[in-house]
Amino acid sequence: MSNFNWKVGSSNYQILRTGCFPYMKYHCSRRKYEDLTSSDRFMRVIKILNLGIPCLLYGLAATQLIRHEEIVHTPKGNVTIYFLLPEHKGSMY
Repeated sequence: MSNFNWKVGSSNYQILRTGCFPYMKYHCSRRKYEDLTSSDRFMRVIKILNLGIPCLLYGLAATQLIRHEEIVHTPKGNVTIYFLLPEHKGSMY
């Protein structure tokens, strides 16, 4: 899925993601629940039509640009998350 809702506690997040070899690019916004079926299908069609080439080029460029990483500890092991810039530690809400 490229565009979907993700419920966490009492909040809903809309996720927009795509594979950018060798990474996964995503955007996450806290928003009200919406039916994202048509948006998800549209994103899938666009990726198929352009053969994934923009995602591949973006991912390859990112390997040279990413300079910050954070390790998230989970019950199933550590996950390294890479950022172009460090995330702001303060809360927006």
